[in-house]
Amino acid sequence: MDNNTPVTIFWFRRDLRLNDNAGLYRALKSGNPVLPVFIFDREILDNLEDKNDARVTFIYNTIEELRSQLHQNGSSLLVVYDKAANAWDKIIKEYHVAAVYTNHDYEPYATKRDDVVKEKLKLHGIDFHTFKDQVIFEKDEVTKDDGKPYAVYTPYQRKWYATLKPFYLKSYPTEKYFGKLVKIHQLPLPSLNEMGFVKSEAHFPGQEYKEVIGDYAEKRDFPATKGTSHIGLHLRFGTVSIRELAKTAHGYHNKTWLNELIWREFYMMILHHFPHTMDHAFRPEYDRIKWVNDEDQFKAWCEGQTGYPIIDAGMRELNATGFMHNRVRMIVASFLTKDLLIDWRWGEHYFARKLLDYEMASNVGGWQWAAGSGTDAAPYFRIFNPESQTKKFDPELKYIKKWVPEYADFSKYPKPIIDHAFARDRCLKAFKAALAK
Repeated sequence: MDNNTPVTIFWFRRDLRLNDNAGLYRALKSGNPVLPVFIFDREILDNLEDKNDARVTFIYNTIEELRSQLHQNGSSLLVVYDKAANAWDKIIKEYHVAAVYTNHDYEPYATKRDDVVKEKLKLHGIDFHTFKDQVIFEKDEVTKDDGKPYAVYTPYQRKWYATLKPFYLKSYPTEKYFGKLVKIHQLPLPSLNEMGFVKSEAHFPGQEYKEVIGDYAEKRDFPATKGTSHIGLHLRFGTVSIRELAKTAHGYHNKTWLNELIWREFYMMILHHFPHTMDHAFRPEYDRIKWVNDEDQFKAWCEGQTGYPIIDAGMRELNATGFMHNRVRMIVASFLTKDLLIDWRWGEHYFARKLLDYEMASNVGGWQWAAGSGTDAAPYFRIFNPESQTKKFDPELKYIKKWVPEYADFSKYPKPIIDHAFARDRCLKAFKAALAK
């Protein structure tokens, strides 16, 4: 390809697939040859604590796969390892860029980054086009009748269903336009080592979500059963289309599974309208809570050594696999914030470090739900009892025996780091004191 030829650039971010990709579809129809680009953003990578971070390996594997698919179509993927602003300086210098197309990203860092890139491109007379791709509804598309955002899930869900029309689930036929991809030899790919990372040996779940949809409602709360789809990782990085998932759930008439996708969109809408919630309580009065923040107890929680088997099983599953069952996520979050009176932000940060499927909006929303400080939050006096949760959701202790094998031998298993009855009473007093001011 002649570097003087005008090209449209498609910038991959959280949409790492060629099929049914809104921004890519529009780029391919823009008229110019399309050069796909991916930036390993140092602004993000340099802040990661673990150099074997499994998510980086997953992204890297996916980028290799994308390059291969593009190569089969006579094209390639330009991969740059740098801070986003610097990367665009290089790209603009090397190619005659007519326009840049990409898909929306809603997290606070991403919106600031995109504003900077948009201004940089504007100085060079380059248009920056972004599109909705990772949700069915975004921003102000599902609001109250007065245009204000919902702060409670159930009415939002009702309006979501009322707004849904078949065309929202229609896929983008990108394959019809692959002939518009830039014809170019395979471009180089920086290695993980060059970026300061090592390959993770983590197991990544596939996309076999259809097998659990049928009886999802009956099985989803039991961690010893394969009742959940593990599709979160693929949603997080866009290796699966949200339209495909929603259309499938709709076709199965399975609202329980579809409702989980709607929860995700609800939390993304909340983060968009209330960006302060990334590190402050949605309900500001909850920022007055006097947390105990015992570092030794936090360490025991992180390592799965609390003496409460359902808590320890969940944390060990997370540390070993990068996944934790949804029901158990609620139990361990309640235990940290209510029993141990440790700031929800500590737990949110730990999940951000460990979860393969980490999405800021859902994670913050879930942690604030557990702490009582968010939208639709469990009232502060609802405090999960680890023992009753175990009896209800792991009655045969299959999940616990898998992750806490020493539980059967009381001489090897740690004593509880706190008494639940004492902790419950202490929590109620602390929350009442904060909310009474």
